[in-house]
Amino acid sequence: MNKPFTRFLIRWFVCGLGLWVASLILTNSIEFNRFIAIVIAGLVLAIMNTIIKPIIIILSLPAILLSLGLFMIVINGLMVMLASKLYTPLQVTNFGAAMLAGMIIGLVNYLVTTILEEK
Repeated sequence: MNKPFTRFLIRWFVCGLGLWVASLILTNSIEFNRFIAIVIAGLVLAIMNTIIKPIIIILSLPAILLSLGLFMIVINGLMVMLASKLYTPLQVTNFGAAMLAGMIIGLVNYLVTTILEEK
């Protein structure tokens, strides 16, 4: 398998897993209709994180530097909120819930990456 493709599959899995965990923790704020909605929403979020997020990071670099990186929480929330607008079965009630979901997805990403790099 091609290395970039493998990385994208892992990113897709992590985004879907993070959204599922976030929906379990934030039960009234993030909702899915079915399990397949988690898989497709993870795909949408992974594609957005691959294509759109680097552009937004470059454009908001002064804010990231001034906040010592804390503005990345806002960017992660923006990505989750945009994914919910593009894929309607993913329902996020407000931007605060999207920021919390972004933090949960980041934590899941950190844990999965740490586990995979140990082996």
